[in-house]
Amino acid sequence: MVIDLRQAELARLEILRDALAPVFAETPPDVDMFDVGVTAGERPRLFIDMVAFIEMGHDRRLYRFLRDGRNGRSLLAESEQVQPIVDAVTAYVAHRLVERERLLADEDHSGGEPQSSIVARRAAARADMATDDVETAAPPPAAARRYPGWARLLAVLLAFGVGGGVGAVMVFALMRAAAKGLLPGVG
Repeated sequence: MVIDLRQAELARLEILRDALAPVFAETPPDVDMFDVGVTAGERPRLFIDMVAFIEMGHDRRLYRFLRDGRNGRSLLAESEQVQPIVDAVTAYVAHRLVERERLLADEDHSGGEPQSSIVARRAAARADMATDDVETAAPPPAAARRYPGWARLLAVLLAFGVGGGVGAVMVFALMRAAAKGLLPGVG
């Protein structure tokens, strides 16, 4: 009986893997961050990448899309149907591709946009349209726009300059007040 239940879980996860095949077929060939595969064990799982996976709920009918992160494990989507999970995984993949492109663009200040960013933007747009009708928790949006390194350096230098100027004026004012005897206890 337990073996039959485990076989049923594996079969349902393989059905989901087959439904996800078109999503991963559209990822750029140079992107190797996704490694989709079903692992058999005490808790069979369909891994999407190193941190995200799908497992069956305790009732063996419910798909649970989970992600391990710095703050523990988070539930991204949950459904008894295949399509809402496919939509949630599509949104997750699009989010990861866009995040990757932003990191690569941050490293490469040449201003040229890599070809795979076009694919990532298309996948993100498709994922947004797909998740509008689904009640799933999509991955959080990426961080706000980053500024180039020279702009951040300029902001830090400006902050130190303003702070140093204000501090110098305060020290000068206190020294002058002390010299005129305006500060009690200094003399």
